[in-house]
Formats: sequence, structure tokens, C-alpha cells
Amino acid sequence: MMNEEMMKQMPHMMGNGMSMMGHPLASGAMLASAGFAAGRGVLGHLNPLRNPLLLLAGGLAAGYLLHKYEKEVIAFVTKATGLGKDFVLEQKENLADLVAEAQEAEAQGSKAGAATAQAPADPVAKA
Repeated sequence: MMNEEMMKQMPHMMGNGMSMMGHPLASGAMLASAGFAAGRGVLGHLNPLRNPLLLLAGGLAAGYLLHKYEKEVIAFVTKATGLGKDFVLEQKENLADLVAEAQEAEAQGSKAGAATAQAPADPVAKA
């Protein structure tokens, strides 16, 4: 829905605006606006994220708390990462065990299938 004049101005706007993209304040504002838009779309009209000032205040509060409790947050994340790695390794072992059991069952099933295939043939051959 852009008209021709907007299309002509687009390269100039992009060129001037790109210098601000690296600024932390600009990237924070973009993240806040993206969160605002996503929250509006996902959660509907009854949403505290509809107010950009509440979103900004929440971001400031989260940043302050992360800075204040940085050591505790790092320790928690490190512990959670270690637990996650342990969980993944345990699940890999469980999956390997299940695959080995399935292969054993398949091998035994094929031996039993071969034996049952020979069993009916024997009585017919004897008769």
C-alpha cells in the first residue's frame, strides 16, 4: 500500500536510519516495540503489554534485578544448564537401550519366524 512517493523516499530513510541501528537504545526500543506488537497479537485486548509504558517499566525492572543479582542469576543458569545436559545424556542412554532392545527383539522375532516357517513345512513333507 505504498505509493510512489514513499517508494522514492525509502532508500533515503533506510540509509539515514541504519546508522542508529547499532545504538543500544535503538535496539532496546525495537525489542520493546516487537514485544508490544507480539503481546498485542497473541494475548488479545486484555493485556498489560498493550501499554508501552508498562512494557518499558517491566524491562527496566528486569534489567535492574538482573544487574543487582547477577552472581545468583549466573549460578542458577549454570546449574540449570548442567542439569539440562545431564537430562539429555540420560535420555540418549535410554534411547540407545530401547533401540538395542528393539533390535534384539527383531533378531529373535526373525529367528522365531524362520522356525515357524519351517515347522509347517515339516509335517507336510512327512505326510
